Amino acid sequence: MNDHPPGRRGDAPARNPGIDGLRGLSIVLVVMHHLALRLPLDPGPVGEWLPQRLLYAMQFDGFEAVFLFFVISGFLITTNSLARWGTLAAIDAKAFWRRRAARILPCLLILVAVLCALALAGAPHYVLEQPGQTLPRAALSALGLHLNAYEANTGYLPAGWDVLWSLSIEEVFYLAFPVACLLLGRTRLFVAALLGLALSIPVVRAHIHHDEIWSEKNTLQGMAGIATGVLAALLARRWPAVPASTRRWAAALGLVGLLAVFLAGVELWRSLRHGYMLVLTFSGAALVIAAHWRAAAGVSAPWRAFAWLRSFGRLSYEVYLTHMFVVWLAVDAFHAAGADPRRAALLYPPVLAAAWALGWAVAKWVSNPLERRFLRAGASRASARARGLSSEVSA
Repeated sequence: MNDHPPGRRGDAPARNPGIDGLRGLSIVLVVMHHLALRLPLDPGPVGEWLPQRLLYAMQFDGFEAVFLFFVISGFLITTNSLARWGTLAAIDAKAFWRRRAARILPCLLILVAVLCALALAGAPHYVLEQPGQTLPRAALSALGLHLNAYEANTGYLPAGWDVLWSLSIEEVFYLAFPVACLLLGRTRLFVAALLGLALSIPVVRAHIHHDEIWSEKNTLQGMAGIATGVLAALLARRWPAVPASTRRWAAALGLVGLLAVFLAGVELWRSLRHGYMLVLTFSGAALVIAAHWRAAAGVSAPWRAFAWLRSFGRLSYEVYLTHMFVVWLAVDAFHAAGADPRRAALLYPPVLAAAWALGWAVAKWVSNPLERRFLRAGASRASARARGLSSEVSA
């Protein structure tokens, strides 16, 4: 959710329109899911006109959308690292962590501070209500990479906090990734370990099905989705150029797989049980690889009709962190006006637009400027240390 796509080695990252579109689809599904939990579409005309499978996918496939995010995140981080350092075995761990911190921490710290202030003020929807939860522990879990585990132990947090469960998993990945690259990057064990992790989802889910929260939000399962994206990036590196037919087959298989997950999830579950998650992650990987190959081949420009979706993808991190503020404001205003629940569909377009606008504002005036300042400060410190070492050598 918070990764910039890769560019040439050492250069500023370049955008991949296909991957931006996939991220945009994911974040739109997440926003619609969180709105549908409060104001479902079923009672109104939309629920009567649309096929039930499509209606369900539009409203309640937010969890699957997060796992598509995980796959994309693993792909982009790996491809970006390869572009910057040439090989994963040569990754600069400190530089990697500095870039990730610059991207993640400013928004995260501000969000946690705002959520704490709202909770202390007694704002509806932001006060912790579970008996075993406290505000200091919730903040510590959000900043300490284990909010998902904290929820599993104490119950669901308010929705503004709850969205941070996936970020906790991604942060663990960011900490572990450079270490794994340095230790195993020159060996075949690296790919074997990634493949084993990527295929572990059904086993993990089968062993923890008794815990509703942890079965969905456990760290190992999320890391498996990210590992699938890492494998996709390594495959794209191994075969940087492929025939057009291969690109089309990868895209077709990925599209069919995702449609099966989103529109026929019940049937997939009956036939594959927990293995249906592998259909989701590997289909996402196929689409990401196809988008990468398409961009590498310089195939035709992206469709203008989906520019709005790609814009959501570019702002996915900011929209993801802040969209619940928009959702709650809209839901409260809808109920306060005494609106007919059958008209809930009218709320969806303005909520999506407002969520995008808030994400755009946060990116423009908060996350992007602070990220650049953070990186400049780190570069200045590194340059000063280098000059100091040079002076000691000269002396």
